[in-house]
Amino acid sequence: MSPAPIELLREPALIIGDQRVTDSTGGRFRHVYAATGAATGDVPQAGVAEIDDAVRAAREALPAWRALTGDKRRNLLLAYAALLDQHSERLSQLNVIDNATPITVARYMPAKAADLFRYNAGWADKIGGEVVPTWPAPALDYTMHEPYGVVAVIIPWNGPISAIGMTAAPALAAGNCLVIKPPELAPYAALEMGQLFLDAGFPPGVVNVVPSGPEGGEALCRHPGVDKIHFTGSGGTARKVLASALEHLTPVGLELGGKSANIIFDDANLDEALPHTIGAVASLSGQGCLLGTRVLVQRSCYDEVVRRVVAAVGGLVVGDPLMAGTRMGPVVNAASCDRIMATIQLATTDGHGRLAAGGQRLHGEFADGYFIEPTVFADVDNQSPLARDEIFGPVLAMIPFDDDSHAISLANDNPYGLAAYIHTNDLRRAHRVAAALQAGNVAVNGSSANPISAPFGGVKQSGYGRLGGIDGIREFSRAKNVWVSM
Repeated sequence: MSPAPIELLREPALIIGDQRVTDSTGGRFRHVYAATGAATGDVPQAGVAEIDDAVRAAREALPAWRALTGDKRRNLLLAYAALLDQHSERLSQLNVIDNATPITVARYMPAKAADLFRYNAGWADKIGGEVVPTWPAPALDYTMHEPYGVVAVIIPWNGPISAIGMTAAPALAAGNCLVIKPPELAPYAALEMGQLFLDAGFPPGVVNVVPSGPEGGEALCRHPGVDKIHFTGSGGTARKVLASALEHLTPVGLELGGKSANIIFDDANLDEALPHTIGAVASLSGQGCLLGTRVLVQRSCYDEVVRRVVAAVGGLVVGDPLMAGTRMGPVVNAASCDRIMATIQLATTDGHGRLAAGGQRLHGEFADGYFIEPTVFADVDNQSPLARDEIFGPVLAMIPFDDDSHAISLANDNPYGLAAYIHTNDLRRAHRVAAALQAGNVAVNGSSANPISAPFGGVKQSGYGRLGGIDGIREFSRAKNVWVSM
């Protein structure tokens, strides 16, 4: 197993204004590389004092940034995208160090983030309002869209590079200043991206990056100088964010988890559907909010699909994240590994489904890392934790269904509603089922490409608010109405 390439790491430091802060009141967090269990370094954590400094820096930078014309903000966003392209390999390897994402997957992340900055740069000089008809009094009534001000952006550990692209790009294009809080588990790529904002010429204080744990996160969400919060993560933490934001009634956008249904009808092309199905367990080792880990299969082809899925996961290359041929790496840390293994054990013991593949830790050269075999449960009870809970690990739950209405009922009988997937060759069925599914994003005959120009977000316990496209700009701006008597 290759060691983490720690020679790539700068001395970790909070980025507040134009300062790199290495001595912080929040202490230090020892980061561990998930593939080997070895420490990579001790990362300073923002405490209450550093959070206050970061918010102050953002507020001081806000008037000039807000007054900057859209074309100048556009040019800075484009310059930043160019730097992401220039440093893409370094960022990719930092992403591997962060969370042990296989390098072949990690290399997509900087390119996607750069595209997000380029796309949103195009909106920076086009954010306008509209003239509104009035009656009965003659008047000129128009709207304008203004930035919130200082936005706290709390990003997840499973995709820090793309998360910054999804949130920071539209927020900056709309004229906001940012305090970005990366998680303890994945600080390095986010800190590098923070430095690149300064390198691209962004004024100090427009973007501040302050990794921290619960103490810093709570201070940020309670801070009276924060005008909006956007949080990506788990429902449990989201409730804490909302409780903290309640103090000042700070508006919050939430992008939370999912237990997405992957529906395979008997007329589907299985040769096309199965690679997408396997991707739900292989991609990020199942640690992705969009992944279709709840596989609903029409009964007439159920046995064949289960057999082929089991055979396919047995052939997945699980191993060293730094090797180009690796398809699946470890889970993020020891606590996640223990939790996932406990879920598998409970499901096996209590009969929530039939264990058809995997279910064990990997040993030998993998023993020091947090590797779990890709795991498949067949004949799963849709009311069991296997089907209802976001396991966030390499576990597929396979469930048979009888017809369209049964599939829709099973898919919607879940507290989450982030995404859903439909595999069928019947176009009318595809549209009919897509309309009936309680999900913010539905993909037909493929995994969701999540295009940067389209809205992205969930329903139910998967959150609210939208990123992507013009909806992403609207997420970080608010309408003002102006009425002028004539």
